[in-house]
Amino acid sequence: MFDFQFLGTSAGIPTKTRNVTALAIGQTASKPWLLVDCGEATQQQLLHTPWSANTLSAICITHVHGDHCYGLPGMLASAGLNKRTQPLTIIAPLHLWQWLQHTIDLTDLFLSFELQFVNVTSLFNQSVTVDGFEISAVALNHRVPSYAYKISHQRQVQQLDRDALFAHGLPAGPLWGMLQNGQDVYYEGRNYPASLYLEQHEQQVCALIGGDNDTPALLQAASDGVQVLVHEATYTQAVADKVGAFPMHSSAKQTAEFAYQAAIPNLVLTHFSARYNNAEALEPLLNEAKRHYHGHVHLAEDFAQYRLLPTGEFQLLTSRDA
Repeated sequence: MFDFQFLGTSAGIPTKTRNVTALAIGQTASKPWLLVDCGEATQQQLLHTPWSANTLSAICITHVHGDHCYGLPGMLASAGLNKRTQPLTIIAPLHLWQWLQHTIDLTDLFLSFELQFVNVTSLFNQSVTVDGFEISAVALNHRVPSYAYKISHQRQVQQLDRDALFAHGLPAGPLWGMLQNGQDVYYEGRNYPASLYLEQHEQQVCALIGGDNDTPALLQAASDGVQVLVHEATYTQAVADKVGAFPMHSSAKQTAEFAYQAAIPNLVLTHFSARYNNAEALEPLLNEAKRHYHGHVHLAEDFAQYRLLPTGEFQLLTSRDA
């Protein structure tokens, strides 16, 4: 499974209720996890969550605009002050890495851990695996080079062959629990070897996380197997038409139409313009998305936490008001 927690959902500038972009993804907050984007004050947002920089495996930056990366030097500095020692992977555009290196040099920043850089463009036709997370990338269309990350995690699980157990006369109960734990069972004169009744199954969860992008259809080739899409919906289509093409962002309509066409079962919209400054103002975005997409759609909010199960079920665990 994946847990998602949004640390920032505002486009461009923070608001009183929304920070700029950042998203935590992991199996649980106590295990290795990933950070996608790191807008200003992301480290402050993390202090209000169970996620720790000491267990962070990789930071994936979608593009060099400040609302997606200005929090990175400060977060790394704090991790160093907190005596992090494990290497940390940075997956990002080359210009982001160059900017970070200059910042480290010019501000006398000492890190107690190694940074391992992966150029995002190297992940177009192959993936990299970091602590069990398989990560690949897709080029998007924005004013600067921008990318999406396809993130999946596979694990082998053991499940009891219940039909065989019933057929062989072992009733459900504590003895099944012993078999599930790998212990052989003896019952009414018969041996039940755990190896005979445990079956190996592969479970996978897969998410697609987009950076800023005015052409959602660019994600088509990466959409196979995706159970949830997280993508910007900076404004409604009516506002997008008024603003014009220059900002190069997607509307709720554009994103919803793509998610529907690609048959992605779950959609989370994020990166909202500051003009949508309360729940009532956001209603037109949700209504527009629902007109063009018939799966499960959510409007992200800061600190909202979701869980993606291997079955594809996508659950809201906590929200800001919970």
